[in-house]
Amino acid sequence: MTTAQALVAFLARQYTERDGRRHRLISATWGIFGHGNVAGIGQALVEAGNGTRNGTRNGDGTRNANGTRNGDGTRTGDGHGTQNGDGTRNGDGHGNRTRPRMPYLQGRNEQAMVHAAVGYARQSGRLSAHAVTTSIGPGATNLVTGAALATINHLPVLLLPGDTFATRPADPVLQQLEVPYAGDVSVNDCLRPVSRYFDRVTRPEALIPAALQAMRVLADPAETGAVTLALPQDVQAEAYDWPEEFFAERVWRVRRPAPDTAELEAAVRAVRSARRPLIVAGGGVRHSGAEETFAAFTAATRIPVASTQAGKGALRHDHPADVGGIGHTGTATADELARTADLVIGVGTRYTDFTTASGTLFENPAVRFLNLNITGFDAHKLAALPLVADARTGLEALTSALAGRGYRIDPAYETEYTGAKEAWEEQVEASFTTPDPTARPTQTQVLGLLDTLVTEEDILINAAGSLPGDLHKLWRTRSRDQYHVEYGYSCMGYEIPAAIGVLLATRTHERPRPVWALVGDGTYLMNPTEIVTAVQENLPLKLLILQNHGYASIGGLSEAVGGERLGTSYRHRDPDGGFTGPPLPVDLAANAASLGMRVLRATTVDDLRKALAEARSAEGPTCVYVETETPDTVSGPPPAQAWWDVPVAETASRPAAVTAREEYDRRVAARRHHL
Repeated sequence: MTTAQALVAFLARQYTERDGRRHRLISATWGIFGHGNVAGIGQALVEAGNGTRNGTRNGDGTRNANGTRNGDGTRTGDGHGTQNGDGTRNGDGHGNRTRPRMPYLQGRNEQAMVHAAVGYARQSGRLSAHAVTTSIGPGATNLVTGAALATINHLPVLLLPGDTFATRPADPVLQQLEVPYAGDVSVNDCLRPVSRYFDRVTRPEALIPAALQAMRVLADPAETGAVTLALPQDVQAEAYDWPEEFFAERVWRVRRPAPDTAELEAAVRAVRSARRPLIVAGGGVRHSGAEETFAAFTAATRIPVASTQAGKGALRHDHPADVGGIGHTGTATADELARTADLVIGVGTRYTDFTTASGTLFENPAVRFLNLNITGFDAHKLAALPLVADARTGLEALTSALAGRGYRIDPAYETEYTGAKEAWEEQVEASFTTPDPTARPTQTQVLGLLDTLVTEEDILINAAGSLPGDLHKLWRTRSRDQYHVEYGYSCMGYEIPAAIGVLLATRTHERPRPVWALVGDGTYLMNPTEIVTAVQENLPLKLLILQNHGYASIGGLSEAVGGERLGTSYRHRDPDGGFTGPPLPVDLAANAASLGMRVLRATTVDDLRKALAEARSAEGPTCVYVETETPDTVSGPPPAQAWWDVPVAETASRPAAVTAREEYDRRVAARRHHL
């Protein structure tokens, strides 16, 4: 077998197992082909049950030369055994080994393929992943953004970029980066810092240890992220006599490490001594599948729960202990509790600056931190007491230990935060209200209309712009996986391909779950290409485009820090050189339609209500397009409840920047290090 054929056959036999349930580790491969992978991985994917078949076709539909295709999907007489309807192959000349199929998915943009794979992995609970193959040169470097996103969010994806010739028969080859000081550097080295594991397979036999290490990292809940195997194009096509054992089925058990006894005892003492504890739920709760255990812990202790973007949904929005998002985009309830907390219990969070309000949120001089995390790196942040363990296992141990000592927060504290939560819900309702059905909706009113329509089946996907802030503050999450906001890398263009990945992960359901990709016009223009993939696969993607003629989020930030909204509006250039002219005549709805989507245009609140309902019931890819009103003229979302550090020019001649710097100096004085 060639190196590429061996790799594909190996990947098709890798499995994960957690809690007694087995999943295929690499369930499909995305690919765009060029000279760097078409004859290697591309040909191997054909061998694995994809693509066209060779040989002559007879009038009755059978094929000769490479075998006869029977009505049940089997193939006979080709010297390589029979191929069954499910893609397995029997008696292929290597014993009677079954060759499992490796499905191929066709993408349009390399970065988008990684995003789709990440969406799939997140929806699959990190227990199943996709591979992504590209050519050399620009195809490979297009992977870098997606790889960074995967690694930052601790989500598994296997990257298989082509690489320049290992044997160097012609130097340079097409698209090769020449580095005068190093002959062994290629553009794939850009992937090293954004990968959790990287190897360049320069000999066929080197694939064996590299592939095994790659699987180990992908299946490791503490290490997982982007894994890169760079594959020189000549090595991909080179044949080698592989050991039979390389193709044996392997099961990689996803472990649930228990907490250290001494760390657990210290954690129990910290919780029991706290008068105003607050839990910060991060993405680790979801990755662990710990939602039920988490709910049991809060039911026993009544400690309030605030959530990061990745952790939102750890509790349903109507759970008594849920106080909403925390930090710069958090709720007033959660942020006020954070300011007065004497113990912050982080569960599966890495404490980004949005969560800590750039080090200004946790104001109590006596505040201490207790971090339950599967990685020691995150467990020790903010000088915390570490509880290094799987989230579910750690919560079970903590619940049991506290129950034996009768711990529960003061009822007055519970009454305080539940009352504050009710007050915040009134603000949410006011933001969602649409009193005039003939008016053009605001962005928050769009979310309000969607809120009335969805059930716990629906999944919302977003990543960048002003929508993540509105969603974090306002969205009422109804199920553990409904809220899918990628805010580790906050990558514009993630939403549409990620929605495709989520839809692929939920295909096993009796009927497809409604999956919504929420994008602004700026995000849409970054990466609309995978609409074509959704159309090709007939996936019932619900795409909601909010047109506000520019970058609303960065526009507001620019104004706040003295940037005067430069370059944040999609408008014609004016005579003075600015961009204050009429909006550009860009029709994103027509663009989506040209890529194959059914498009529903909405002008008013009433139009939008009907269009959203129609899109939700649609069986194919459907787009709802609406132009939103700016919150300058009507009620918008509640303002930020906590600060975020974006440095302002220390010296400037323009009044806007001078004023912004004065505010910045006032805010930054409140920042503290937790030591």
